[in-house]
Amino acid sequence: MRSQTFLWIVQRASAAVLALCVLVHLATIIYAVRGGLTGAEILARTRGSAAWFAFYSLFVLAVTVHAPIGLRAVLGEWLGWRGRSSDLTLLLFAMLLAWMGMRAVRTVFA
Repeated sequence: MRSQTFLWIVQRASAAVLALCVLVHLATIIYAVRGGLTGAEILARTRGSAAWFAFYSLFVLAVTVHAPIGLRAVLGEWLGWRGRSSDLTLLLFAMLLAWMGMRAVRTVFA
């Protein structure tokens, strides 16, 4: 039961981080597009930016934590899939999310 409480707290915390990240991301897009910037100009401005790299790395981390915990609950409720096989599969899924997300962040900001 303790682990369930911990996962509940971690998912709520990651949801708060995700909400903030989505707001910043959307506000930045709206600001850039209204300013007449093209995709290439946006990438040119963000390339090499440590601050944006850190922001999007945090975004990826929040997704990596949040999504598998939510899927764990859904798979348990809908399919009755619980236990070690479910947890291992979702850990692998989290690792895949982290790898793909950080690959995208490195590509955009490196």
